[in-house]
Amino acid sequence: MDYFSNLEEVILSNEPKDKIAKFKVFYKNFKENNFFFNNDYTPYKMQNPSYETFLNIVKPTTLPKIKNFNSIEGKKYLLHTILHIEYSAIDLALDAALRYKDLPKDYYEDWLEVANDEVRHFLMLEKLLNELGGKYGDFDVHKNLFEAMEKTPEFLRRMAAVPRYLEANGLDQNPKIMEKLNSNKDEFNDKILDALNTILIEEVDHVSKGDRWFKYACDLENLPHDSTYLEIIEDVFPGSTKRKMDLNFEDRKKAGFSCDELKILSKKADCS
Repeated sequence: MDYFSNLEEVILSNEPKDKIAKFKVFYKNFKENNFFFNNDYTPYKMQNPSYETFLNIVKPTTLPKIKNFNSIEGKKYLLHTILHIEYSAIDLALDAALRYKDLPKDYYEDWLEVANDEVRHFLMLEKLLNELGGKYGDFDVHKNLFEAMEKTPEFLRRMAAVPRYLEANGLDQNPKIMEKLNSNKDEFNDKILDALNTILIEEVDHVSKGDRWFKYACDLENLPHDSTYLEIIEDVFPGSTKRKMDLNFEDRKKAGFSCDELKILSKKADCS
């Protein structure tokens, strides 16, 4: 199996069931070492998100806030919002495993493992949405994650901006949603809580993988970790280092963030 061309076929699939089926075949071949790297491969151009054919894409500012955790419609919207993040994350992980050549094999192992986790998260949330009579595509979505991928074709910037910024933000937001669900307890919210708890635990590992390869990329160029990270995210996401961020210190530390970074991002005097 030609690793790069076959993985490109997976990521360009524009229908979830087809993409997931192709990925499972690809990942099985990879795990069985039934592949080779063709280093003459030229990465595809990122022009449009793979989901544009079946989702209605709008500006993020036009999307309603997630507020109602009690109504069926509120639960469906919450699940759909997180489901879209997980589907986008599949493509982000696949692109990370595809775009960058001449890296250690464990780099590709890491990002395909992340993609496999994201597929499992997607299917878990889709099942819950289906139980409520909903489906992926019932609500409008934004393409913020795709745009972040577009802005960061370079290895160092990608590792900083996607796993170490966007996914790390998920570590902050997930517990807040779980807290709201806990305050509106019912049988179905318990199911959503179980799913979110699984996602949170595994996302710590994803951010940790991003931390590892970000620092690897910094070391290749003899760049300091903390200041380089802050410079990149400010460039990709202007204002991100200026605002006060409400951070999940515990999980960010597990994922590799330094105390100095956490203090700068949170605008707090300590990181306890």
